[in-house]
Amino acid sequence: MMGEGMSELVHHERLSPNYDERHAPVSTVVVHYTEMESASAALDRLTDPEAKVSAHYLISEGGEVTRLVPEDKRAWHAGVSYWRGESDVNGISIGIELDHPGHALGYREFSEAQIGALLPLLHSIVKRHDVPRANVVGHSDVAPHRKIDPGELFPWAKLAEHGLCLPRPTKLELGDPFDNDGAFYLAMERFGYDISDGRKSVEAFQRRWRPELIDGVIDGEIRAILFQLLLDRDRGLAR
Repeated sequence: MMGEGMSELVHHERLSPNYDERHAPVSTVVVHYTEMESASAALDRLTDPEAKVSAHYLISEGGEVTRLVPEDKRAWHAGVSYWRGESDVNGISIGIELDHPGHALGYREFSEAQIGALLPLLHSIVKRHDVPRANVVGHSDVAPHRKIDPGELFPWAKLAEHGLCLPRPTKLELGDPFDNDGAFYLAMERFGYDISDGRKSVEAFQRRWRPELIDGVIDGEIRAILFQLLLDRDRGLAR
């Protein structure tokens, strides 16, 4: 059954066979792009039993939402991933795929209609499952060693305006709080990231929190951003 208030948010249902049972409650939402030529091609893949991939929802560039897997089931969208100590991200998350060409097929801004459909859907999900803002993340956040979606043009700021994810810190209280790169990596891990590939993890952090410059280099600005994120969380401001 669709949850209360969901019927007007979901336009189509095309159930995928690619799911299994959850063994933990939902605490995270992962946003992806499809990196395919069309929504129909993405739907074909996400419902193909041979592909062994799926998501809970796909949103077309025109703003149509298709449900593929019920939220109480474990969809196969995140792959090998990690977030805040959890290595079975699929087991604790809802996956939302955005119909988009991605970096491989001509990276561009996300359509207004698509984001307009994402916002109320995401609001419904986080409210019903009590998902903290810090756990609304991109695929690159949970799989930094191999994924870069939804990428630097994804409008995290718009989601943050609606209270659906953490905003980029603007007031940076300490300019350069970490003594060395090792301390920065440990702080990244404390925030939630897999740091097994250091440079890729830094790129993922930059892609989310400082997208205007993604070079994998630890600099004073991203050190200050990370410190502020942790400071806000410790103060209870980053739920």
